[in-house]
Amino acid sequence: MPRRRLLALAVSAMCVAVPISEASAKRSFGSRALERPMRGADVRVLQGLLSAWGTPLTADGQFGRQTRRAVRRWERTVGGRVDGRVSPREARALQLAVERGDRMPASALPAPPTVEVPEGSGEQAAIGPDGLAIAPASAPAAVKAMIAAGNRIHDKPYKYGGGHGRWNDSGYDCSGSMSYVLHAAGLLDRALDSTGFMRWGAAGKGQWVTNYANPGHSYMVIAGLRFDTSGRSGDGSRWDTAMKSPRDYAVRHPAGL
Repeated sequence: MPRRRLLALAVSAMCVAVPISEASAKRSFGSRALERPMRGADVRVLQGLLSAWGTPLTADGQFGRQTRRAVRRWERTVGGRVDGRVSPREARALQLAVERGDRMPASALPAPPTVEVPEGSGEQAAIGPDGLAIAPASAPAAVKAMIAAGNRIHDKPYKYGGGHGRWNDSGYDCSGSMSYVLHAAGLLDRALDSTGFMRWGAAGKGQWVTNYANPGHSYMVIAGLRFDTSGRSGDGSRWDTAMKSPRDYAVRHPAGL
């Protein structure tokens, strides 16, 4: 057989291997109970379903702590026993729920605690010696709530995926930080990634709040202060008075702000 034809057959075989493997994994899902520390293709399917339901996970096929936490959150939401273990019956229920379009309700994640935020004068926020933002007295209540929330996590470490599985996390990524402060103001029920922020809200700059987003990064300006994970590389705070060029960013804002 000519070498060129052999190569073509090999490529064709490689192309059909992935769909068959994925289909096999989906068929096997629910054939066994899943729990920590199991691994396998069916665990990867579970992680994908939980992500679609509203608890973002890396589909690595390893049933670890993050996966168990997401399972327990789903169990608490639907009722029944909360043990972080997925029985075949629960696997089918989750699969059907995602197929129906069911998503995690906002009440499934605890809202951040309310705290007081210091207020200054004028319409521009300032940064105090402790690295915390000081809200202008004239700012709307939603803006003050965002600044208070930003102060709670201003020095938290950068954590990829942080803030997407739960509001109160040990660290936050760029879009997780933004989602956290917007949720505190009652403007967001589910965490968005940076691509999601490219379409969220109204187009253009806002009077008090402006979001900047592209597929790789996102940040926001609140009452004249930049709230950005990249700011931590300087003085350790997400708050910064220096602005970035908006080039290559989608510019949007919360409606009314």
